[in-house]
Amino acid sequence: MDLSNLKPNEGSTKDRKRLGRGQGSGYGGHTTGKGHKGQQARSGWRTKKGFEGGQMPLQRRVPKFGFRNINRKEFKGVNVNLLQALADSKKLEKIDLEVLIANGVVQKKDLVKILGKGELKAKLEITAHAFSETAKKLIEAAGGTATIITK
Repeated sequence: MDLSNLKPNEGSTKDRKRLGRGQGSGYGGHTTGKGHKGQQARSGWRTKKGFEGGQMPLQRRVPKFGFRNINRKEFKGVNVNLLQALADSKKLEKIDLEVLIANGVVQKKDLVKILGKGELKAKLEITAHAFSETAKKLIEAAGGTATIITK
């Protein structure tokens, strides 16, 4: 068996109706299997997406609410207790994006926001895109610095 002799299973595929190709085909002649006149007899006829035969379509019946802000910045939250654990295990004094990416905490394209859950005992220099008020207080109370990255 090789790629040159592959074919679909028997009966799994059907040939499309070839309209207007002569009397012998069964779909030739005057109307070519489309009936008489009207929209559906014309060339290029196709129903619109979501058309329900004149009934009010589902996407218009269902009420709409809310919106999606196209200018929203999605941050990946990292808590200070995770930073403390990272500093303890790796013996770090400076934590920035490269350190977080290398340890699998965030991905390369993520915007990082430091959040204030947990305790921070180590004096750390932390660099991130954003900080919550609580996180900033915890970092500064431990004697560290919180530096915001501007892009």
